[in-house]
Amino acid sequence: MEGPRLKTKYQEEIIAKLNEEFGYENLMEVPRLKKICLSQGLGAAVADKKVVDSAMEEMTMIAGQKAVATKSKKDISNFKLRKGMPIGVRVTLRGEKMYEFLDRLIVSSLARIRDFRGIKENGFDGRGNYNLGITEQIIFPEIDIDKVNRITGMDITFVTSAKTDKEAKALLREFGLPFKK
Repeated sequence: MEGPRLKTKYQEEIIAKLNEEFGYENLMEVPRLKKICLSQGLGAAVADKKVVDSAMEEMTMIAGQKAVATKSKKDISNFKLRKGMPIGVRVTLRGEKMYEFLDRLIVSSLARIRDFRGIKENGFDGRGNYNLGITEQIIFPEIDIDKVNRITGMDITFVTSAKTDKEAKALLREFGLPFKK
């Protein structure tokens, strides 16, 4: 059985291209994608517990891996928030699932965003990681729009082994992420 398409592409093409562009001494220095983290903060979960459950279901469908609830770290009385209340959902993808998710994100999901002209370049953190915010979870084909009761956004973080933003951007562009020109 063959692995995910993007993993094969990375091994056969991307390593060579990045090595050519940046001239690494050792092939292990070539940046690689370590993990993709999906997270969702749900402020509305304070009033309604069902919000977290439906978000976990949706996130599990999108990622193809079980999502976990994140809990609040402290009490904030103004928001009626108690320590340990579930207020978000997250998933960390590694290995084959990570490449499969990235493929689905690039090929089908990003294309479904209204007025899409590419993703912003200013999501890099200075250490080779990239953050991408998505405003509506319904861009993912796994989600049945009729069953969605609340449109929520999510953050997607691409963690790479790159040392600089320039290298990380080159890596993600080779994978096919459509950056704005």
